[in-house]
Amino acid sequence: MEKRKSPPARKKSAAPLSSGTIVASFGRQFSVELNDGAVVSCVARGKRTDIACGDRVAVAITGRGQGVIENIEPRTSLFYRSDIQREKLIAANVTQIAIVLAVAPPYHRELLDRCLAAAEDAEIPALLVLNKMDLPGADAALESLQLYRRLGYEVLPLAAKIDLTPLRVRLANHTSVLVGQSGMGKSTITNRLVPDAAARVGELSHALGGGRHTTTHARLYHLDSTSRIIDSPGLQEFGLQHIEAARLAHCFVEFRSRLGHCKFNDCRHLSEPACAIAAAAQHGPIDVQRLESYRKLTTQLLKKQKRWS
Repeated sequence: MEKRKSPPARKKSAAPLSSGTIVASFGRQFSVELNDGAVVSCVARGKRTDIACGDRVAVAITGRGQGVIENIEPRTSLFYRSDIQREKLIAANVTQIAIVLAVAPPYHRELLDRCLAAAEDAEIPALLVLNKMDLPGADAALESLQLYRRLGYEVLPLAAKIDLTPLRVRLANHTSVLVGQSGMGKSTITNRLVPDAAARVGELSHALGGGRHTTTHARLYHLDSTSRIIDSPGLQEFGLQHIEAARLAHCFVEFRSRLGHCKFNDCRHLSEPACAIAAAAQHGPIDVQRLESYRKLTTQLLKKQKRWS
């Protein structure tokens, strides 16, 4: 499946165009912050839906506070998930993915591995934020992430209800997307970073039709003139159907130095003999659970690709 970054350009209208950024979306309606700071409610030309929070767009103003998205500017990055039938765009033009985990409820390791694989595929740096460090069990939860530290991922311990300073430092001069399971504390983090976030979400919801649930779509907030965050809905699953099975191994960073050293050139690292990845897991350099995460995901990808080929 072809890796995507920017959608194709569409025919523009004759109306003068204004540049802006998608700051919220509700189905086929979008909230666009123009360069002058004004926020307009927009629909997309041709009812297109391949638009993500953080996209830079060209808008034709059609009325007071209303407009039509005519075009999307080329993206520098795109973070998204997918199953065999559809893609779910999460955020565009981000420079960092902050994966929010928590001491309690426990995070799902397989979901974490999938988020990291998607980040590697999109070539976006990932930061692991372990929230609720003020709760019992914090030391054990932090110890469980030492593997990821050894792989080169930064792990940031945090007690969002007490002190957000460590996270503020890491978000500075970035456009970061916050992702994670429900219950990890993303809303707490967002509301403390942006005290009027809840009120602003309510205003956007009303502007885009009213009565909408406030946690089902990504939203962009400014922290300062050079730092922005995109808060995304809580994840229950993370499909990676857009990643070819042959490329997936490269998205597990500890596999890379051993790729090409298996007996067979087309080794999938599942159950083939003389597999360099399996040998490394058996003798220690590669974590067995990480290999199992990879194998489970690869098996799913191969089955779905075969079914739909």
